[in-house]
Amino acid sequence: MTELTDRPHDLVGIGIGPANLSLAALAHQLPGDRPLHTAFYEQRQAFHWHPGLLIEDTTLQVPFLADLVSLVDPASRWSFLSYLRTRERLFPFYFSERFHIHRAEYDSYCRWVSENLPGLHFAHHVDAVRWNPEHLLFEVDFTHLDPEGEAQALGRTHARNLAIGIGTAPYVPEALRPLADAPGVPVLHSADYLDHRERLLAAEHVTVVGSGQSGAEVFLDLLRRRPAGAEGLTWLTRTPAFAPMEYSKLGLEHFTPDYARYFHALPEAVRDRLLPAQWQLNKGIGAGTLAAIHDELYRRTLGGGWPGTVLTPGVHVRTAGRVATTKIELHLEHVEQSTRTRLTTNAVVLATGYRERPLEPLLTGLDAYIRRDGKERPRVDAHHRLVLDPSVTGAVHIQNAQQHTHGVGTPDLGLTAWRSATILNSLTGTEPYPLPGRTAFTSFGAPQAQLPRQAQPPAGELRPLVEQN
Repeated sequence: MTELTDRPHDLVGIGIGPANLSLAALAHQLPGDRPLHTAFYEQRQAFHWHPGLLIEDTTLQVPFLADLVSLVDPASRWSFLSYLRTRERLFPFYFSERFHIHRAEYDSYCRWVSENLPGLHFAHHVDAVRWNPEHLLFEVDFTHLDPEGEAQALGRTHARNLAIGIGTAPYVPEALRPLADAPGVPVLHSADYLDHRERLLAAEHVTVVGSGQSGAEVFLDLLRRRPAGAEGLTWLTRTPAFAPMEYSKLGLEHFTPDYARYFHALPEAVRDRLLPAQWQLNKGIGAGTLAAIHDELYRRTLGGGWPGTVLTPGVHVRTAGRVATTKIELHLEHVEQSTRTRLTTNAVVLATGYRERPLEPLLTGLDAYIRRDGKERPRVDAHHRLVLDPSVTGAVHIQNAQQHTHGVGTPDLGLTAWRSATILNSLTGTEPYPLPGRTAFTSFGAPQAQLPRQAQPPAGELRPLVEQN
């Protein structure tokens, strides 16, 4: 047997976004006598959370308790409140009476954790992952990058277990990809909005495509900064309305561990049918943002007339092209009217969301071991582990790439700490982070136990129907 050149890690994380940062924080202070030996790798030079969308005064859509650790370990040194204490800002926060914090503050908090937590390796691009059956370990090959992103050195480490948290990537519709990729053409994803805001404000006309929270925030920011009577803004979405996000308290219980477990237990075909129908749970717009947009539009009517804006739902972009050298032509289709029109604009912001980054390029070396579902997607068990061939004794945990198995709450920050604790409990075979047995008032799914025919439940208690012969 060949000897290893390094001490194997108990856990290696690939990617350092909020999900794996949460896992690293909870692993760092794991209760017990034997701490886990961990390392986490990220190709970026430092932690940044959606820097292009840290628009002034925008807030998280989840309460501050949805930080990296608090919902499983509120006394953690890595909590948001601990961050405020180190900044001597606990009293100002207390008096501000904020439940939803600024996005820029969440970014600053996560960066504080990343700068103080040991075992994080930025500027390291993971190139490949393999299973070594001789040592019963994963091999992780990486490239250390210099500040310009160029290869500086190659390396390899070994791990008993992995946690993949490579996040999501901005999604650009096929019809607009050639323009978005062309240099000098002002077609950009909302993820890069702040880098191009001044250029957009100088454009005669700007079109925002997409009606989620990002689209609404970009439209509102542009609207507030453009002169009355010369707004030159169009906002288009293929959804049937500029719809508010479902934010009722019982509706929010879809973002609980209870619902994640329920969803995971459903048949694959049912899960695939449910997800698209639940778009308003996580792709709608905050009611406060919608109100602010309406208030701003109304304010611009006080002197008479209407603002120079067009807001049209139910429209999708079929194709797009350039007109002369400075304009873009969008070919649109209104779904309900079955009509087609053209729109000429000077710039386009694509608030078209994000898609899970594919795991296949990274996990090519494990492909023969991965078990897949009917649509060739990796199967993921209830503990967020890839289902692998039994010959692989290590676990590959998945972060924020299992919406097809765990439901609409997968990318939600409110489930981050719970998922990290679930992974660590599974990985250690103990329960260093006790998790609640129940987290929602809603009972998802029908009762499982069959009552005898003669048994009568108490009044108000549900019981399954019994087929009659």
